[in-house]
Amino acid sequence: MLASLVKATTVQTKIARLTLNHGNKRNALSRALLEQLQTHLKRIETNDDIRVVIIDANGPVFSSGHDLNELKTSQEQENTSLMEFCSSVMQTVVTLKKPVIAQVEGIATAAGCQLVASCDLAYASNKARFATPGVDIGLFCSTPAVALGRCVHRKHAMSMLLTGDTISAKEAEKIGLINAVIDSDDTLDDEVLKIATKIASKSPKAIEMGKPLFYKQLEMPLDAAYQLASKTMVENMNHDEAKEGIDAFLTKRKPGWSTTD
Repeated sequence: MLASLVKATTVQTKIARLTLNHGNKRNALSRALLEQLQTHLKRIETNDDIRVVIIDANGPVFSSGHDLNELKTSQEQENTSLMEFCSSVMQTVVTLKKPVIAQVEGIATAAGCQLVASCDLAYASNKARFATPGVDIGLFCSTPAVALGRCVHRKHAMSMLLTGDTISAKEAEKIGLINAVIDSDDTLDDEVLKIATKIASKSPKAIEMGKPLFYKQLEMPLDAAYQLASKTMVENMNHDEAKEGIDAFLTKRKPGWSTTD
C-alpha cells in the first residue's frame, strides 16, 4: 500500500488541511505525491461540508519542487506526462471553487514555489524562503514561471527566474508572492486558521461564483471582463444566499447560509 504522501484532515468541520508528508524527500512533488494531492482536491471539490483548504507541509522544507532523481531516470515521454499532470494539479488549485491557502514554514523552491504562487492566499513564517533556481542546474523553471508570472509583477518574476536567487519571507511579502509574514512559528497555525475560519463563515455560493470569476476576468479585455462580472453578479443576486444576506444586513441580524452553519 502506498504511503500517505499527503495527509488530509478536517479542521473545525468546514476547513480541510492537506499536509505534504514526505519530509525525508523534502516533500518533492513526485508523481505519486501529485496524484494524492489531486485526489484530495477533487474530493474536496464535491464535498459541500468543506469551504476552505489549507496546504502545509511536514518538515523543514515546504517543497523542493520536482524529484530530480525521478526526472533523471525517466524517458522523455514520461517526463512530458509528469509535467502535464503537475500543470493539471496546479490548475486544479486555481479552478477549485473553494479558496486554497498555502501555509509555508520552510523552503519552497521551483515547483514548490509554483504551488505557493498557485494558491489564492499564502502566509509564511519568518524562516520561510522562496526560489526558482532551475537556471543553476541548466533547467529553466518554465512551468513555475506560469504561476509566478501571474502572481507577481513580471520584473520580480524574471529576477527570480533568471538569477535563481533565494528570497526571504519578507521579500516574498513585498513582491506579493505571499500575503503576509507571521513572525512566530508558534502563531502561524493559529493565524492561518483564523483567516480560514473567517472565510468559511462567508456565503459559500458567493465564493463559489466569485473565485472563478476573478481569475477568468483577469485574462479578458476590459469590456469583456465587465460583461462577465455583471452577468455573474446578477446571477449571484438571484441566489437565495444573496437574498438572505441582504435581508440580514438590512434587518441587522446574522445571515444563515443554505449550508448548515
